[in-house]
This record gives sequence, structure tokens and C-alpha cells, in this order.
Amino acid sequence: MTGKSTTHFIRSIRLQHAKALLEKGELNVTEVSYAVGFRNVSYFSTCFTEEFGFNPSDLKREQYSNR
Repeated sequence: MTGKSTTHFIRSIRLQHAKALLEKGELNVTEVSYAVGFRNVSYFSTCFTEEFGFNPSDLKREQYSNR
């Protein structure tokens, strides 16, 4: 249905949640990574970048610049 394996589909859902948490601006990248179930922040950043085309720290920086 989605064209993704089960693993990739679940990871995509977790990354969508991570993006929403980062957009709220209450948690840093490491906290968000752990909150959505990633144990390795570097791997989280890699997966996030593959999913959205930019890394999570860029989104976090954007949040601070808009305040």
C-alpha cells in the first residue's frame, strides 16, 4: 500500500512524530531522538535527513530564528 517495508513504514511514522516535536521547539535533537525510540542520535539524524531532505538541527535552528 505504501511501497515501504514494515520497518521503513514504522520508522517513517516515528520520524514524522520527531519532526512535530522539533517544530514545537520544547526539546533538543537528542531528547527528540530518544523520545521517538532511537538509541543513536547520529543514526536518527541520518534517517531524518533521508526522510525530509534536511537534518533535524536545521529544523531546530529555524525554530530559534523565527522567535
